[in-house]
Amino acid sequence: MGFNVGIDIGGTFTDLCSVGADGRIVTCKTPTTHYDLSVGFMRGVRELARRCGLSMPQYLERVEALRYSTTVGTNALIERTGPKLGLITTAGFEDTIFIGRGRSWADGASVHEARDMATIEKPLPLIAPDMVVGVRERLDCNGTVVMPLTREEILEKLQTLVDRGAMGFVVSTLWSFVNPVHERLIKQVIEEEYPEDYLGALPVTLSSEVSPKSGEYTRTMTAVVNAYIHGIMAQELSKLGTELRTAGYAKPVILVHNTGGTKKVSRTRAVLTHNAGPVAGMHGAARLGGLAGWRDIVFTDMGGTSFDIGVVAGGELRAQDFIPVIDRWRTNIPAIEVKSIGAGGGSIAWVNALMGGQLEVGPQSAGSMPGPACYDQGGTEPTVTDADLVLGYLNPDNYLGGDMPLDAEASERVISEKVAKPLGISTVEAAWRIRRLVDARMGQEVFNEVALKGHDPRRFVVFACGGAGATHACGFAPYIGARTVVVPAVSSVSGAFGASSMEISQVWEQSRTLKLFRYDQQAYLADLGAFNGVVESLRDQALRDLRLEGFGAERVRLRLDLDMRYGSQYNLTKVTAPKLTLDNTTDVEALCAAFTEAYSRIYSPEAAFPAGGVNVECFYLTASVVTEEAPLAPAETDGTEPPAAARLGSRPACFDPADGHRDTPVFGWTALRPGNAIDGPALIEAQDTTYVVEPGWTYRMDALRNGILERA
Repeated sequence: MGFNVGIDIGGTFTDLCSVGADGRIVTCKTPTTHYDLSVGFMRGVRELARRCGLSMPQYLERVEALRYSTTVGTNALIERTGPKLGLITTAGFEDTIFIGRGRSWADGASVHEARDMATIEKPLPLIAPDMVVGVRERLDCNGTVVMPLTREEILEKLQTLVDRGAMGFVVSTLWSFVNPVHERLIKQVIEEEYPEDYLGALPVTLSSEVSPKSGEYTRTMTAVVNAYIHGIMAQELSKLGTELRTAGYAKPVILVHNTGGTKKVSRTRAVLTHNAGPVAGMHGAARLGGLAGWRDIVFTDMGGTSFDIGVVAGGELRAQDFIPVIDRWRTNIPAIEVKSIGAGGGSIAWVNALMGGQLEVGPQSAGSMPGPACYDQGGTEPTVTDADLVLGYLNPDNYLGGDMPLDAEASERVISEKVAKPLGISTVEAAWRIRRLVDARMGQEVFNEVALKGHDPRRFVVFACGGAGATHACGFAPYIGARTVVVPAVSSVSGAFGASSMEISQVWEQSRTLKLFRYDQQAYLADLGAFNGVVESLRDQALRDLRLEGFGAERVRLRLDLDMRYGSQYNLTKVTAPKLTLDNTTDVEALCAAFTEAYSRIYSPEAAFPAGGVNVECFYLTASVVTEEAPLAPAETDGTEPPAAARLGSRPACFDPADGHRDTPVFGWTALRPGNAIDGPALIEAQDTTYVVEPGWTYRMDALRNGILERA
């Protein structure tokens, strides 16, 4: 029997999920060890092996694939521990990355930071101004060489950067995404001057390879970020691979990408690993939703530090971020869009004196260390978890299955001192306000994320994941009008579960502007070779790359997406092409019709602008390896009445401060059977989360032990 393992490292916990060939799912959580992520990683794998009844070597020998959502690169950016890099660009454009975009100072900043106009500043650059040099060269917008680049020019500027201590080079010249001839020449000269057998051999990153797309600043920053985190990721992942091999794992580690796929470590660009965990969670939600017939899903994940939101429309992950931000930098990667806000179990509640004593929750977080006050690890600030404990929702003696006892008195003390007394209210009401405030904030963000993509939120099923998702699902779902909430059996490890079944997949992209329809001439594109040439080039790259991973063309599935827009408009609309290549005018008309339909769905038919013509701006070819997913094992359903073993008595819980605490029935999730139904108010305690079924809601367990919450 083989196991597919997914591992997702979060800000508070490292989540692990093992899916056996028989469909059995085993999960566990371990505290994230920020000083060395591999410590928590290996500790979690040992625990998975133990729960499967195997020794570590026996378990790893049976693992078919180990897929990992890593945060090593993200941490390197946050801590600014990357190498000293040199940037070689076109002369006269040396200040591009320092000028940035008009709102670069706010990119990646929290709402509170962005509003503080008096003190907010642009982030310190990843490359210092004295480490940027310009070379005399120029291409025009069609890729034609206007000013040739000489070797002497390259050597002179290269030596300047080496003398200043460069430990790697980023090359980004104008229009290189159309014709990379000058970037490749610069790389060739560097490798000739500093070959691999020299101690001075230095890595070179070309923007035309990392991000062959238009947008001078974002293309350059994508290459810079990739180069900055590449070395540290290579070291950390090499170390992790060595530890796994020593423990008995002989296969390669597979990394989860933020584009919705996975690749081996050896075939992964570092920049594609940022924020991959929530994307894996979206994949898991889409898989579970597909089994139940739900195709329109809003995925939410409430952990200890943040609240992530992703939209799955039509059963697929298609919504890509327009210009995704990594830390404080705008980039050009084709990442699946995930909205993240500072609202989690560790979010700190505080009274904003500058706003007349207004209660705020987040974005500051207590994290995993010291964590909420109730963790008894030195935390002194009131958090959402503390509020849930004061309201009676959490069992202080059975948190994480009893592995982490909570200090209820500490929660009451910090909420009383730092929220209740300043506001002149009771401790219970303060806790209730903290909860309602964070629920309202999450609900509003979910509504915006769905509605602004042109969807009706009321049609969507909410998947509430994360360690705190089941606790707050009934609180934020009404804000989008949802009547059904699904809390997967693996909700607290949703990213790890999703990662465990993700297929080998990658996106190849290329910017190229083509006019599919000229309104003034009422003519469709005649030069079909220009369109097909780009597609065929991307297809050759994709098949070659996957062939190097051991996959033949017969196992590869291709999908073409296009960034399209009406001429003269700024916003782009992502469209899936009906066919990979265009054979005749009818195919061009069908593609334009697909764009009109997608545009009208988002902006309404009245917003269409056919007078501008229809343009293609960028090509995205997704290549996926067709694999069979291990089927999940459904259980036989019992009656609606929970068994006696599932009834754990009752405890006081507060759902309205006017009513105070009242006895609320408590159930054990493990003893519940598929088909069981429970009317709210009720509390359901699981190993790694607590379901809060509020008044007016009903809980039902399905055949896969997922919790279905429905509003009356």
